[in-house]
Amino acid sequence: MPRFALKIEYDGGPFAGWQRQAQGQKSVQGAIETALSRLEPGPHTIAAAGRTDAGVHATGQVAHCDLTREWDIFRLSEALNHHLKPQPVAVVQIARVPDEFHARFSALERRYTFRLVQRRAPVTHDAGLVWQVQHALDAEAMRQGAAHLVGHHDFTTFRSSICQAKSPVKTLDEITLEDLPYPGGREYRFHLRARSFLHNQVRSIVGTLERVGAGGWQPEDVRSALEARARAACGPVCPPQGLYLTGVGYPHDPFKN
Repeated sequence: MPRFALKIEYDGGPFAGWQRQAQGQKSVQGAIETALSRLEPGPHTIAAAGRTDAGVHATGQVAHCDLTREWDIFRLSEALNHHLKPQPVAVVQIARVPDEFHARFSALERRYTFRLVQRRAPVTHDAGLVWQVQHALDAEAMRQGAAHLVGHHDFTTFRSSICQAKSPVKTLDEITLEDLPYPGGREYRFHLRARSFLHNQVRSIVGTLERVGAGGWQPEDVRSALEARARAACGPVCPPQGLYLTGVGYPHDPFKN
């Protein structure tokens, strides 16, 4: 059965997350599998690089599927996007891949971006796409706090109590922070990169760094929270709507021409 890799973007707002849910709950996986069944009747199961939570978005999710025929890439993409309408899900690239390719297990890294907007007036065009706060934030203080988290650590503090990972020890390869102008305020974009992340790790980190930016925490308090290895030491977990899965790295990029 030919295997295809799909690069997918979606607005997570209407969905209960990536993973297929109980009957009646919308999921991104379910939407794509339903679209596939319109092309090739029968059940379909696709695997993704990251199981994003309810309300989380993606601009670079990767999944793979096995089909019964050798589809032309262009026709497959057009047909899938046709059957995905009007849901806010799009397949932006498709590649034929070897049988041993696995969207999840072949991945070397995942990249996430979190968008935080600071302004007094409510956001309009970005409603549901960013986390908004009204108070001023100190970008340099947030960068100093983030520096304590880069590297190989026990991230128990920044791990959901329902996380199913076997170990809380992870290597966070990068956290960078962009401070950008935004109409009537500022936008802060947190970019995080690692081979894999714990459940709610990114939202726990950003929520904690926001407290640093607001002045409620000092940058060194982030290190103390990390070293506590206790969930109670974490700052607030920020809401999901500012989080985006932006990319997945593989030994060989399946979408590179």
